[in-house]
Amino acid sequence: MSVSTTTASREQVLEEIVGAERFLLVTHEGPDGDAVGSLIAMRGALAELGKDVVMFLPASELPLPYEYAFLSLDGLVTELPGDLDERTLVFLDCGNLERNPIAGAESDGAHVLNIDHHHDNTRFGTVNHVDDAASCTAEIIWDIMGALGLRAQGDVADALYVGLVTDTGRFMYDNTGSRAHVMAAELIQAGVDTHDIYRHLYEGMPFAKLQLLARALDKAQCFDDGHLTLSWLSGADFAETGSVESYSEGVIDHLRAVEGTKVAALIRDRLGPGRGDERKVSLRATDDDVDVSRIARAQGGGGHRRAAGFTTRLGDAELVTFLRAAIARQLA
Repeated sequence: MSVSTTTASREQVLEEIVGAERFLLVTHEGPDGDAVGSLIAMRGALAELGKDVVMFLPASELPLPYEYAFLSLDGLVTELPGDLDERTLVFLDCGNLERNPIAGAESDGAHVLNIDHHHDNTRFGTVNHVDDAASCTAEIIWDIMGALGLRAQGDVADALYVGLVTDTGRFMYDNTGSRAHVMAAELIQAGVDTHDIYRHLYEGMPFAKLQLLARALDKAQCFDDGHLTLSWLSGADFAETGSVESYSEGVIDHLRAVEGTKVAALIRDRLGPGRGDERKVSLRATDDDVDVSRIARAQGGGGHRRAAGFTTRLGDAELVTFLRAAIARQLA
């Protein structure tokens, strides 16, 4: 009987986890709920096995967005440990090494476990466990824990649920398979207070975020019979409303909900020193007619068929022209 690539890589990861003693866990720049949840859960699982494990986020990523501030960050370091060369590096929810906080810091001989669910993952690890059928990276961590005989509880269960509920869009996105619901049921049985987590994630919105949303909706435009619904957020929008970069999360869901939309796009200025005229473009597709990961990859980005993004220095007119043409080619 043949063994699938995913099954084989899962066994390799399990062997690595059992065999190694020291780990450093990292995730992508601007970590979202799945990234943060996967970090915390993996750290908890390895600690339960008696491993020496730390998770790394650069100081520039802290504090976390208000939605995730309730999660426990025990075992977090903001400086790379001096024994980095002696640790197994575990990249979680990272499609590639570009813009990863430790890209270039690892030595050529580094032992890297690449655990992810993005279909366009570049397979940069020593061991690549990439399961694009999983709803989120947290689901893969949950699966690994089960194979190791570990049951999620407490902070680990909360972290896994955050990863699951955010990356499935509260179970609305098409990546929500039956295993996602099995995972949710198990975590609820383990004591996860779903109401409390929803309250942290989706209520208690700062008024500045509401003002920023209002600006984005006021600027929204539709192109090509509504196939592209697009908006912009400038550095001035963030400054004048008193918003931080993470407050733009969720804006694109309103654009995506517009009738007739095939692709929703949000273009926003990057904030902080050294960003210059850099801009982040987030893309969402409403169905499989357009694969937005293809559009993102053409600009050096990536993601999923229905959720992707890229960073660019293109101006407004160039971006709109590029997006309209890329969408039209796929719809032709």
